[in-house]
Amino acid sequence: MTGEFSNTYPKATITVLLEPTGGTREIPRPKTVSQLLNRLAVRQGSALVIRDGELLTPDRRIEPGDTITVRSVVSRG
Repeated sequence: MTGEFSNTYPKATITVLLEPTGGTREIPRPKTVSQLLNRLAVRQGSALVIRDGELLTPDRRIEPGDTITVRSVVSRG
């Protein structure tokens, strides 16, 4: 067989938009919302996780290439 075989695959990352700080992060291979929050060191219940306008629960799957918004929830009293 001639030619080179490329053994590269697309990165299994997701893009995370952090609100209200406005930051952006690339996170490799989280499979669920819960894993994503753990990698971001964000406690469940302290942020809303949104994909395409839909709120996601901790058990929801995340797919490579997704863009996810993590919006901190602040309670003021």
